[in-house]
Amino acid sequence: MDLIWLLLIFIVVLAGMEAFAWVTHRYLMHGPLWVLHRSHHEPREGLFELNDLFVVIFALPAIGLFLWGSQGHPWATAAGMGVTAYGAIYAIFHDGLVHGRFRTPLAARSRFWRQRVQAHRLHHAVRTRTGAVSFGFLWAPSPRVLKARLAQKRGLAAPPVGATGPRPADPAGA
Repeated sequence: MDLIWLLLIFIVVLAGMEAFAWVTHRYLMHGPLWVLHRSHHEPREGLFELNDLFVVIFALPAIGLFLWGSQGHPWATAAGMGVTAYGAIYAIFHDGLVHGRFRTPLAARSRFWRQRVQAHRLHHAVRTRTGAVSFGFLWAPSPRVLKARLAQKRGLAAPPVGATGPRPADPAGA
């Protein structure tokens, strides 16, 4: 298989993982797998949380793709590399940059990373299974849009997107 096709597979899988992560986070982690994910929305006690089991769960398809690739299917290795690369980017960003679980080579100085950090923090403004906003990772609406959605979900009057001036107080404290 040509190197260009393998590179294309890698890029498509890497990009496709964002959609997979969004759907999984929205409908499984905040759905039937909330029993594991809940620990991530609560203050962590110790080094690990139950939510960390998702690392193992999501590594299994990548391991399977690498094994399949080792049996003469180079496209599977390229796909496994895309899944693994997304996982590495996610770990550095999410666990390192956003939650400070370890030092990262990144700093949230650029507009791109600041927006993602703010979006994730707005996601964590809700500690329950329902009512959260921003389930993505690399793709995130602007914090202003997310604040309006969050206010709407909480039943608060939210200023129109793009409005300036003081915002209404949030009786929920977030």
